[in-house]
Amino acid sequence: MPTATQSNSVPVTVDSDKCIAHKGCTVCVEVCPLDVLAIDHVNGTAYMKFDECWYCTPCEADCPTGAVKVDIPYLLR
Repeated sequence: MPTATQSNSVPVTVDSDKCIAHKGCTVCVEVCPLDVLAIDHVNGTAYMKFDECWYCTPCEADCPTGAVKVDIPYLLR
C-alpha cells in the first residue's frame, strides 16, 4: 500500500499533513484527466495509483490546501 507522502520516485506527491481527503475532499482525483490519483481510505489521503502523469498540474492548482505537488522534470520545464 502506498504511503501518503512518497519520495520523488513518482511525479505527484501528497503532503499527508495538509491533505483533507479524510474529510471527504476528492478534488485532485476529480480533476485528473488520466485518473491516476486515488484516495487511500485507510490513511485518509490521496496518492498516485498509476505513474502515467502528463504533468498538466490541475491536481496541484486546484488542491484547496496545497497538499499536492507535481514534480515536473527539468527537461519538460
